[in-house]
Amino acid sequence: MSRPEYYAIENLGGAMLEQFAGAIVAVILAIVGCLGYFWGTNWLLETMLAGRRANADAETARRDRLGEQIRPWLFLLPALLFLSTYLVYPAIETLRLSFFDRSGSGFVGLANYTWLLADGDFRASIINNLLWLIIVPTLSTAFGLIIAVLADRVWWGDLAKSLIFMPMAISFVGASVIWRFVYDYRGAGEQQIGLLNAIVTAFGLPPQTWISIPVWNSILLMVILVWIQTGFAMVILSAALRGIPQETLEAARIDGANGWQMFYLIMVPQIKGTIAVVWTTITIVVLKVFDIIFAMTNGQWDTEVLANLMFKWMFVNVDYGRGSAIAVIIMLAVLPIMVWNVRRAKTEGEMQ
Repeated sequence: MSRPEYYAIENLGGAMLEQFAGAIVAVILAIVGCLGYFWGTNWLLETMLAGRRANADAETARRDRLGEQIRPWLFLLPALLFLSTYLVYPAIETLRLSFFDRSGSGFVGLANYTWLLADGDFRASIINNLLWLIIVPTLSTAFGLIIAVLADRVWWGDLAKSLIFMPMAISFVGASVIWRFVYDYRGAGEQQIGLLNAIVTAFGLPPQTWISIPVWNSILLMVILVWIQTGFAMVILSAALRGIPQETLEAARIDGANGWQMFYLIMVPQIKGTIAVVWTTITIVVLKVFDIIFAMTNGQWDTEVLANLMFKWMFVNVDYGRGSAIAVIIMLAVLPIMVWNVRRAKTEGEMQ
């Protein structure tokens, strides 16, 4: 190894060690800060209330009730501040910018939304997003439900669930890198290292540039997200299936129901609420999908989606008005699903 290479490796190791040490320090400071905040605010509350408890018992009881009412807000305040700073304010600012020009200084009214309706890339993105919304949540939920049912019937079911859930621990970009090797294409006559092309050539067929084939390339990109989200659906639905009363299943068996009838007529109706929540949660993920598209095709070959188009206009073309308009469309698409989920969760909580 030459001296420059040695020093380069040494500098890289030092930089990684410095980043690791910085991360450890940040975690420690965050923990100490949280403990200090909660201890300090509780101490301050107790001190303020203690100075007013020297009177009658009724006054003391009132102060105790006041303390119990205030204390939950002390725990919620940091979260509310973070949500306001990093969610509410950006949403309001994005909505405002969508009515301004590319620099965010000149008011243009609805011009950005008028442009969206006439833009071909936007219409193509809408169509692609609709395909993602139809295919990914449906397949992820269906595969998750099937695996949750079948895994509980074999002794190695827990191991199978662990392996299927593992993709959830991988970032979307990391998953895209993995699947790049699956879809990889080398020129004719070269050895194919992509798994899919290796299978194709083994049957004597020519290798294909899978990622550049319209329609099929979008479906192949959807496979990546299905691979990731199936584990999530499986875990949630498996827990719901275990909550079905065994008496119901035993009664169905006694009445002569076969496996398919028990699954379709007994299990599915009793967990349909959970199925809906899983489906809508994955739908929200699909509406925001960006990483996979950006890492695999960057929207080329008719694979563009709304989030990637928004990124291009906001950070590549540096047009804050049009980028914000696309972001508002995404937000409006996600909002009804989120509201439905919250209302359903509230309704189920009141019924319990």
